[in-house]
Amino acid sequence: MNLLIASCGTRNKIVQYFKRTLNGEGRVVATDCSPNAPALYEADAHYIVPRITEEGYLDVLYDICRKESITGILSLIDPELSLLALHEKEFRALGVTVIGSSYELCEMTLNKWEMYQWLLEHGYPCARSYMDVEAFAEDVRRGVISYPVFVKPAKGSASIAISKAYDEETVRLLTSHGEDMMIQEYLDGQEIGADCYIDLISGKTVSIFTKKKLVMRAGETDKGVSFKDEKLFALIERFIAQSGLRGQIDIDIFDIDGTYYISEVNPRFGGGYPHAYECGVDHMRLICNNLAGKENDVITGQYEEGLVMMKYNEIMIRKDTERS
Repeated sequence: MNLLIASCGTRNKIVQYFKRTLNGEGRVVATDCSPNAPALYEADAHYIVPRITEEGYLDVLYDICRKESITGILSLIDPELSLLALHEKEFRALGVTVIGSSYELCEMTLNKWEMYQWLLEHGYPCARSYMDVEAFAEDVRRGVISYPVFVKPAKGSASIAISKAYDEETVRLLTSHGEDMMIQEYLDGQEIGADCYIDLISGKTVSIFTKKKLVMRAGETDKGVSFKDEKLFALIERFIAQSGLRGQIDIDIFDIDGTYYISEVNPRFGGGYPHAYECGVDHMRLICNNLAGKENDVITGQYEEGLVMMKYNEIMIRKDTERS
């Protein structure tokens, strides 16, 4: 069993965990468009590839799959999730399983406005959002929503280009300087992260790990503490069952006075997943079981509460062969 991790970037821990789980019974291959992506050098083999937007990118991936006898492929960046899902049949013809959700669901989760509309239609508490500045301004005057609010791209990740606005002038300025900018209610509550795995064979949610976020950095959990709540587990299971998501997903949630608000969904490994793994929640094993044709048993909540994750910086040194 050989796994291809595309666009690995700085997710060294993900590569390490897969190698640990495979334990010599398979190889981990990593790709990135930059030779300075440190996670490349944790893998058993690595390839520098074109950007995902360049012509011929997929052909390069297909060639790597053939050469390395790849069993399953996943990506660690949002834009590539849709690309892999769109070409799931081509990968399947090579004997490769795309580990993730359908193209339609990848596109919906990437588009925050579409995700908001879906949550509203299905009755989930969520942050009130607007694409129309005039509709937003009218609701402010009516007392439906108040400042501060967030202004962000409807499509985006890693908290890039997100700004907090405290008045209408700022909102109008921010929305006029970006394309498809969304205005979103500020949720003042405890932020929570949920790392979930939905079995690729049975379609059942087999693992949920939840943590309270203590400190954030660049859109990722920098410090967090594990906790459990059956009410939250039930909400997540219902959401997943209704949406049809598959594989590894990451959900951002807010607890406001005992009500859970779903904020964002990323159908991939989130930056805070190492917290789950180090607490014994091994989603790498669940993925490998599925690739081997085995359904997984439910392990939701099988971890200890009160375990704190604290990230810290490490460095990697490599020879710059392009300039030597």
